Amino acid sequence: MNEHLTEDEVLAAIPGLTRTRLFAFIETQLVIPLRRETENSSSHSFRQVDFARLRLLCELTNDLELDENALDIVITLIDQLHAARQDLLAIVRAVESEGIEVRTRVGSAVIALQK
Repeated sequence: MNEHLTEDEVLAAIPGLTRTRLFAFIETQLVIPLRRETENSSSHSFRQVDFARLRLLCELTNDLELDENALDIVITLIDQLHAARQDLLAIVRAVESEGIEVRTRVGSAVIALQK
């Protein structure tokens, strides 16, 4: 798969995704693709992360039959979960870069707080 996909490639690769639904996802900013501008036209270019998000959006709307409001809530919660995970990984990397004393104190504090 290419680094960037065209609208037609995305539509062909994702079952149940129509051009109307694709533009609705873009309009509501559930997915924000790159814009390709040429002298005569403008089109969207989708990164791999956009493609994965579109697949998830289609699964949520098709398989779970979520309406637009529920979809927005679920996607917002998923985005928050991903952001929290990235924050936690950054904290882990920061603690790992510290000496053994600091790592031991932090580990002990985490265990104490979990009780």
